[in-house]
Amino acid sequence: MQTIAPLWLWVTFGAIVLVSLFVDFVVLKKQGAHDIGVKEALNWSMVWIALSFMFNGLFWWAVKDSTGSSEIANTRSLEFLTGYLIEKSLAVDNIFVFLLIFSYFAVPTQFQKRVLMIGIIGAIVLRTIMILVGGWLLAEFHWILYVFGAFLILTGVKMWWAAGKEPDLNDNPALKLLRKLLPVSKHYDGENFWTVENGKKIATPLLMVICLIALTDVIFAVDSIPAIFAITSDPFIVLTSNVFAILGLRAMYFLLAAVANKFHLLNYGLAVILVFIGTKMCLIDIYKIPVLFSLGVVVGILTLTMLLSVRTASASVKGQATASKPRRS
Repeated sequence: MQTIAPLWLWVTFGAIVLVSLFVDFVVLKKQGAHDIGVKEALNWSMVWIALSFMFNGLFWWAVKDSTGSSEIANTRSLEFLTGYLIEKSLAVDNIFVFLLIFSYFAVPTQFQKRVLMIGIIGAIVLRTIMILVGGWLLAEFHWILYVFGAFLILTGVKMWWAAGKEPDLNDNPALKLLRKLLPVSKHYDGENFWTVENGKKIATPLLMVICLIALTDVIFAVDSIPAIFAITSDPFIVLTSNVFAILGLRAMYFLLAAVANKFHLLNYGLAVILVFIGTKMCLIDIYKIPVLFSLGVVVGILTLTMLLSVRTASASVKGQATASKPRRS
């Protein structure tokens, strides 16, 4: 697997991730369990997005310095930006499932932060392994691109038909298996994953939530990682854009949790994006769709679906308000 990134940039990336996790686990841990409001979530979301753009600027400079070409640097940094935006947008689907899991288990909002923080660690480790394996497979077996492309198209079609329908956790096979393997308390014990009842150590519902979120990320990683390989085969760009998108997932969760109902059409847009990316992958040996065009399509679809979501939600509210007004006789 070849990459354009110099060794020092790999080291810098690793240092940034470690410092970011330190801030999340050590500095923010001192705050203790507390509700995260929209303002705090928005501020942290802006911090993570700004950090991602600053890293992309550093990446652009590193590529220009090592190749001596601004054109190559522009292309590579654009690939990072496109990949980051794709991963960030597909993470929205994760968040809606996280909302469902937290609601199903009635997880107190002050405990959700720790669950998401641990989930982020697991996601980074898991996706790093999957990206390295995926990059090796693509380098050895080029035809796998077509398999990935077809899979993304089918996933997009499936997502379109499932949009607007509430998933049922009662029929979730992973949840049924976990309940058979682990005795689970009916009550939370603070932020603990284990508690003692009747002299026996048993799991708390919070451990079940962690396991389900980990399994959810495995499923979504299978969808999202092939998507970014349609943009670039450079493992550094694939990995860094993925990780930076994940680092901001916790803040984005609390932000979207407050406005989830306003973007009810977003899953339709994500479905179209997956079909587009899958098609791009299948056509790669016939016609390579420019990265800038791909970026424009992704941004355009996301913008359109968000605007339509807000507009239809506003129209629905106005309609309900009109219907609730008493009629004059």
